Amino acid sequence: MQRGRPQPSSTSRSIVASGRTHRPAARSRGIPEATVARLPLYLRALTALSERSVPTVSSEELASAAGVNSAKLRKDFSYLGSYGTRGVGYDVEYLVYQISRELGLTQDWSVVIVGIGNLGAALANYGGFASRGFRVAALIDADSAQTGKLVAGLPIRHTDELESIIEESQVSIGVIATPAGAAQEVCDRLVAAGVTSILNFAPTVLSVPDGVDVRKVDLSIELQILAFHEQRKAGEELGEAIQPAALPKTALPKAALPKAALPKAAAAVQTTAVQTAAGRSERPGPDGDVPVVMPA
Repeated sequence: MQRGRPQPSSTSRSIVASGRTHRPAARSRGIPEATVARLPLYLRALTALSERSVPTVSSEELASAAGVNSAKLRKDFSYLGSYGTRGVGYDVEYLVYQISRELGLTQDWSVVIVGIGNLGAALANYGGFASRGFRVAALIDADSAQTGKLVAGLPIRHTDELESIIEESQVSIGVIATPAGAAQEVCDRLVAAGVTSILNFAPTVLSVPDGVDVRKVDLSIELQILAFHEQRKAGEELGEAIQPAALPKTALPKAALPKAALPKAAAAVQTTAVQTAAGRSERPGPDGDVPVVMPA
């Protein structure tokens, strides 16, 4: 039996012997996954404009607010059949409705959160779910000591009830916030109970059958990517500081040293430049063959 929600053609689901198969409208209409991933960004920017009672917006303004370029935005909107009006721009309210409908947000989706530790509790308390078409139907945890405690106004229920909760609450999306070791078992149980969309916060890769969509959120990976960019920026800044002082033309006249000494002298001057950039000076070695370069 189809779980009790309206069944508009843009989000139709069919029942097969092995469970439900989710066929989002975006896929059936051939919208690229990259475009689908940007639609929530446009919707967030448009919602902010709507809250400020802004009636229309240009592609350049909306692209800037969403963090993309305007050509990409116009291409994305062409998949929706919305091109805007030349000289006027896009109707904000119309686009909010159109993108919401495309994303399936014009109806409510029931969500179950499994794993009510610090992260799971924070997700349960997030106020943005309800305003965006998601209803947290149940909170589930394997710790019997947690059973019955209220989080965000909902009692925590034990994982033994998982399958019955999914059936009773007409769950559409499962959120996994368990430790890594328990995530795959929880995923398997969600899928076996008919859930075909999963948001995974556990630090592990889940194995799922065809027809099941998994979105992974790994905060540590995002921080590591940011650390990479920070390291690269620091390296570029150091390179810019070193480059102008690396080998000034007047520092080593060719006639001043025999050819055999040039490589050694060049290396010494480069070392001097690095240390000078950091506020230090290079002292001559015991044999006096390294020139002294003092900061100006």
